[in-house]
Amino acid sequence: MIKKPYLMFIGDVSTAVFAKTAAGVKYWRPEQAAGQFRFPGGVDLGLPDFTMKEAVNAGIKTILIGVAPQGGGLPQEWLDFLIEALDAGLDIASGLHVRLAEIPALKAAAEKNNCNIFDVRFSTQTFTVGKGTPRSGKRLLTVGTDCSVGKMYMALALEKEMQKQGLKATFRATGQTGILIAGSGVSVDAVVADFISGATEFICPGNEPDHWDVIEGQGSLFHPAYAGVSLGLLHGSQADAIVVCHEAGRKDVKGIEGYALPSLKECIHLNLQMGGRTNPDIKCVGVGINTSSLSDAEAMDYLNKAEDETGLPCADPVRTGVAAIVESLL
Repeated sequence: MIKKPYLMFIGDVSTAVFAKTAAGVKYWRPEQAAGQFRFPGGVDLGLPDFTMKEAVNAGIKTILIGVAPQGGGLPQEWLDFLIEALDAGLDIASGLHVRLAEIPALKAAAEKNNCNIFDVRFSTQTFTVGKGTPRSGKRLLTVGTDCSVGKMYMALALEKEMQKQGLKATFRATGQTGILIAGSGVSVDAVVADFISGATEFICPGNEPDHWDVIEGQGSLFHPAYAGVSLGLLHGSQADAIVVCHEAGRKDVKGIEGYALPSLKECIHLNLQMGGRTNPDIKCVGVGINTSSLSDAEAMDYLNKAEDETGLPCADPVRTGVAAIVESLL
């Protein structure tokens, strides 16, 4: 288990979008985000700035790599500071594409100081292929018109609202940020393709008949690069319900030119068609819209038009809350 609270490592990342892991933990688990360590010009999350020794004296247990540098690797200039963290007695938690525990200098420092390095993107679990066997309990999966449209935020908001309404609900993380928030899960983008549906079955096994697993979606069936992981999640979750997520104003697939996004109705239809392979009773219960680029008035107008288009409750998990979607689910 990763010890908390966290010192958020921001480094020299100056653009907020590349600090989404740190920002996500701070937003959803503020009690776990005790401080930040950043270079001059690094993004300010509004947390106390600590040196490594100050962090230890403040009771912080783990330094969390809260940013995603381009390429997913470890910049050389960060290495000395992470060694300093281990020498101070801090564990390290990372969601980077590179395994920090296999870097000789970090491995040696961790062993010398009896500290741990958690590479949460890489599971130590061995998965089987998906079986598609019906199982007890209920499952909701967030899906999207594209990647990075708010599927994790929607899943976490749904878990919170469902628990508020007295339901049994558990967030199931499928990405590194979600894992650091939840404390468990599987980063499915690091699972061999044949075993994605099996890994999904593993993280949301049979449960009590009235218990809901709220599964964090990844990618999009419409994204040329990431559709495979999205389909694996659909089949492995055997979702009883889906919530489609979208970012207001986005027109084209992120990162690849020449591919327009589908309409909400097209996205709903394809996800229900594909999800019906392992759960013929799958249904869509709502739409989540990231309206952060819009004014309050523009956001409400956008949500109202999306409701007219789909006939489903539409909500921004941050701006409006998701009570209407939970009521639709029930």
